[in-house]
Amino acid sequence: MTRPAWLNRPLHELTSEQWEALCDGCGRCCLHKLEDEDTGEVVYTRVACILLDTGTAQCRDYSNRQSRVPGCVQITPDNVHGLYWLPRTCAYRLRAEGRRLYDWHPLLSGSQETVRRAGIGVMGRIISEDEVEEDAYEDHVVRWVKS
Repeated sequence: MTRPAWLNRPLHELTSEQWEALCDGCGRCCLHKLEDEDTGEVVYTRVACILLDTGTAQCRDYSNRQSRVPGCVQITPDNVHGLYWLPRTCAYRLRAEGRRLYDWHPLLSGSQETVRRAGIGVMGRIISEDEVEEDAYEDHVVRWVKS
């Protein structure tokens, strides 16, 4: 597959469609994260936002997510540089840091399946937040996501 020419544009020059296309659909940004107050270390849990479909890793109400989920962060060209908790493989983070996308990214591979084969996606590996008490999130920390 040919690399889209717009991938070379600065983030602020991307259209909203191009910006959305950068998302690889892994679902890791929708996992609850815990931050150590002393060290600042962020760890991911397998506990997903209530709107994230655990089988597909897609948001069930993407267009209304911010009004339905308090604290839902919309990733934008203006805030991406400060979102230190984004996974190292996140296309938004990679582009903000001036790095290239991984070969498994759907914009390069032509398939969403490559995200799953690379072990990046969360589908089938997570539970919904309505299945666990917030004070038990520590029991669900995962090591397969590196921030």
